[in-house]
Amino acid sequence: QVQLVESGGGLVQAGGSLRLSCAASGRTFSSYSMGWFRQAPGKEREFVAAISRSDFITRYAVSVKGRFTISRDSAKNTVYLQMNSLKVEDTAVYYCAASRTFVSFSAVDFGSWGQGTQVTVSS
Repeated sequence: QVQLVESGGGLVQAGGSLRLSCAASGRTFSSYSMGWFRQAPGKEREFVAAISRSDFITRYAVSVKGRFTISRDSAKNTVYLQMNSLKVEDTAVYYCAASRTFVSFSAVDFGSWGQGTQVTVSS
């Protein structure tokens, strides 16, 4: 298992940007594909973005494609989510997750999860 700690959440106005970070502990970060999910109040957790183990494949939810960018830095054992042109509907707790699969957008494939970081977008 890998331990994950997210940071970078906060309050931002609509149209603004935030960058989330997820630091992973352990020696095998490069063997995991990584993902970001989010959960808004009263809603189910949903997929946001994923990046493959070798970082040349990325996947995005339709709702964030073109606005969000996922990336990873293996030297720092960190995955990032750059969020631009934020909308009020992006408000949620954002979770980082790690999967043993090559790349996935299904929550059931992710065995390690962070504690979440709150992102609030005001109008």
